[in-house]
Amino acid sequence: MEKLKYYFDKVLEWSCIFLMSIMTLLVTYQVIVRYCFNRPSAISEVLSKYLFIWMIMFCSAYVFGLREHMNIPFVKDKLSPKLKMLCELASEIIIFLFAIGVMVIGGYLGAIRQVSQLDSALQLSMGIIYIAIPISGICIAFYFVYNFLNILKRNR
Repeated sequence: MEKLKYYFDKVLEWSCIFLMSIMTLLVTYQVIVRYCFNRPSAISEVLSKYLFIWMIMFCSAYVFGLREHMNIPFVKDKLSPKLKMLCELASEIIIFLFAIGVMVIGGYLGAIRQVSQLDSALQLSMGIIYIAIPISGICIAFYFVYNFLNILKRNR
């Protein structure tokens, strides 16, 4: 499981780096053509927005996998070890239910509804943009399994 998580982390990490690099190039191009040539490019602006959406979704899954997401441990740290473990398991389960219910199922249904709608600037199906939500949800579900098993193994 450790090796699978390592490769999963690397794929998400390099995807985020790639998306950020392309966004940087697009925004730089947008600034140059807008201010130097007075000819703004709608395509680069819209594409950078969509890449930003994908990057946010992948980075959020990646941060969840690293367990560096927002956490307020003040109350949890005051609990006994057994209650602390139960609290960690409960929070993992809640996040998993959100990832599966809202992100995977709801995101998939939303993406399917948007497949026929085209973006005005790129003439690209909006379903392609929305599919980032269920993909991110699947990544979070994978990390849930990994984290859940680690919590149980750590507290045996």
